[in-house]
Amino acid sequence: MKLECVHCGQTRNWQQFIIKCPCGGRLEVKQDVTGLDGEKLKGIFRERLGERMSVYASGVWRYKELIFPELPEDRIVTKYEGNTGLYAPETIRKSLGIRGLYFKAQSENPSGSFKDNGMTVAVSHGRHLGYTRFACSSTGNTSASLAMYAAMGESSSYVFVPESGISQNKVLQTLAYGARVIRFDGTYDDGIAFLERHAKDLGLYVCNSINPFRIAGQKSIIYEAAQYLNWELPDWIVVPGGALSNVTAIGKGIEDLWTLGMIPKRPRIALVQAEGASPFHKMMAAGAEELRPEPQPQTVASALNIGNPPSWKAARRVLEFCRGVTCSVTDEEILASKQIIDRSGIGCEPASAASLAGLRKLMAEKVIDKEETALCILTGNLLKDTQVLSGMMEHERMVRSDLTVKGTERWL
Repeated sequence: MKLECVHCGQTRNWQQFIIKCPCGGRLEVKQDVTGLDGEKLKGIFRERLGERMSVYASGVWRYKELIFPELPEDRIVTKYEGNTGLYAPETIRKSLGIRGLYFKAQSENPSGSFKDNGMTVAVSHGRHLGYTRFACSSTGNTSASLAMYAAMGESSSYVFVPESGISQNKVLQTLAYGARVIRFDGTYDDGIAFLERHAKDLGLYVCNSINPFRIAGQKSIIYEAAQYLNWELPDWIVVPGGALSNVTAIGKGIEDLWTLGMIPKRPRIALVQAEGASPFHKMMAAGAEELRPEPQPQTVASALNIGNPPSWKAARRVLEFCRGVTCSVTDEEILASKQIIDRSGIGCEPASAASLAGLRKLMAEKVIDKEETALCILTGNLLKDTQVLSGMMEHERMVRSDLTVKGTERWL
């Protein structure tokens, strides 16, 4: 395994960690999987489903051979992340008229979001290299996940949080895990720029999606979905896009499974952004070569409120490999889809609902056919953003009762 610059192609040992290449390009974890036996791996992964207290009980480290084979087991910091539900609500499927529909609820991770899949790998790598101070810029989910794993690894965490456009619930969760939260005027992107300039001098190990080990860990999302579905993935994987780390990781995971012959077909990817924070979709729709950042992104889906996604080049390559498409959806479409998911009994934060909103839009535009199948990735927990939830529930009628039969007659 090695690190490779996506711009100049320069490689380095995975223990020679830097945030980005001296040329300015992002780094990726590169692993040659061609020497592995896909069928043998399926057997290993199946046997590990019975693990309980070892690192292989994790829904990430179950796939260690494809995630980080060189890392010693005793350096792994895990909370048995992954192992999240895969649901197929018939009511939603029938209302859409699609042949098959699944929801992968990464919201069921220990800190409540998909970030845990990557964070366990990033923090474990940093711990192996001797770091004790971990940092990130965050609109919420990354910070909570980082703070949790840093605490479990008996390390300290420093989180840079914009003053606006974030969920207070996520900040409170971060503080509860013991992180030092530094609030600043500006955006998520300004926090990333600060860490890129000063992390080395401050002795900070950066755990944002610019960290290639985060991406490596998030590949496990698609490995787990494939294993649950007996290694036959749906026709489409629909993913919300903010920093674009998740779509990048899922695409890389699909490439691994395809290369090893573990899946019979390559699913297509649909990347969904919020209309008020959709620089990547606009670039792809225009056929442009470079992404034009949005300096003031604005969406009710706080986890998608990113105007300069750091993983856009890798995401574009993933869409090329998977014959992917992009779309943007309005906040109204996101909240309408969130209500559908919530009322199905699964529940999600607004950013997660962008996946269903995008699926509905792409089906209406005939991009996704009703005879195809789809898997929507749900990225965050229902209670991650109760400010939005409270606003949605204001119109709901509340009732009081004395809990007697007579007292309940008026509202039953």
